[in-house]
Amino acid sequence: MGPEQILLLLLDLLGTFAFALNGALTAVRHVRIDIIGVLTLGMITALGGGILRDIMLNDLPPATFQDWRYLAVAAFGAFIVFIFAKHLGRITVPIEVLDAVGLSVFAVTGASKAMEYGLGPVQSIILGTLTGVGGGTIRDALIGRIPSVMSEGLYAVPAIVGAGLTVAAMMADLYGVAAAVIAASACWLIRIIGIRYKLDAPTPRGTHSLED
Repeated sequence: MGPEQILLLLLDLLGTFAFALNGALTAVRHVRIDIIGVLTLGMITALGGGILRDIMLNDLPPATFQDWRYLAVAAFGAFIVFIFAKHLGRITVPIEVLDAVGLSVFAVTGASKAMEYGLGPVQSIILGTLTGVGGGTIRDALIGRIPSVMSEGLYAVPAIVGAGLTVAAMMADLYGVAAAVIAASACWLIRIIGIRYKLDAPTPRGTHSLED
């Protein structure tokens, strides 16, 4: 395994860890749940997008079940939340930042894998976006909450940007660690700006959220 592959693997595992923390925190904050529930929700959030991607690419069994490190990292992240839930609940902003890291990394790795499997650019962008938002969407559905991808305008949009930049770099034969980091950074920055300034994508005029 070369240096570039090692770096991308580390980034992928970092995204897995970040999403596991986020999913498990969502579990302990929004529902009354035991350790199995916390671990399950954390791991689904961390691994769900990648599993959906691999199923759609017919890459079976999914990478998650071929490399034990993904399952181990996801379980470890969720278990940390279960043990230290009371203390971790006080650091919402850092967790959101890590969630943005996971979104960014998975959008890039999802799009690049789709391109490597011969999908077209548009399809690869869609699949990259799905990889980034898939786990969180499953998580929200399981706890009966409107998925973030449908209620937070700058959640899917950053993933689309990151996946789009990845596809563009691959089509121009410029893809590598540097291009992947740039694409992920752009996705991360847009997501963080959305969190910081509470930005949303345009909504239909004359409509109100369910919370109004």
